[in-house]
Amino acid sequence: MFPEIDRVLIDEARIAARVRDMGRQIAADLQRDVERTGQDQVTLIPILTGAIVFVADLIRHMPMKLRLGVVAVSSYPGRTMQSKGAAIRGELPQDLAGKHILIVDDILDSGRTLALVRRLVEEQRPASVRIAVLLRKEVERAEEVDCEYVGFDIPDAFVVGYGLDYDGHYRNYPQIAVLKGPSA
Repeated sequence: MFPEIDRVLIDEARIAARVRDMGRQIAADLQRDVERTGQDQVTLIPILTGAIVFVADLIRHMPMKLRLGVVAVSSYPGRTMQSKGAAIRGELPQDLAGKHILIVDDILDSGRTLALVRRLVEEQRPASVRIAVLLRKEVERAEEVDCEYVGFDIPDAFVVGYGLDYDGHYRNYPQIAVLKGPSA
């Protein structure tokens, strides 16, 4: 069904186990923040569209009261494998002051997307801001970004699956994989 896949980097079982562990750790950390500050408002901000699959699975392992407030950011338009820079495509939630915020993204690559979203979130003066990514590429970044939660470190390869796409395809592939070539 996916003949363009060259090789699988991370299989379904490893993804599921890691996402479960991340969800539990994040929930425990956020619960400590809630108890420490008395502020019980927790908002997750997944970065669309790549983080949809990850955040859907992640929140199933976070047994706590939380809200979702999504933001759309574009950095790989069309059939490109090179980032064209991060641009907000829609509204960032505007009610974040005093709340505990977790920004969720599929991959940390250049750092531009997460740096932009973190700056915009911090302008609203939340009680806390953390970032969770499923994947962190081992590359030099255009902007350094601290991610408190990382699923997997991966080599510098263009990957698809589990929400990550190439030209809008492969988001439904259940593993993290490398395509055979740029013309796939």
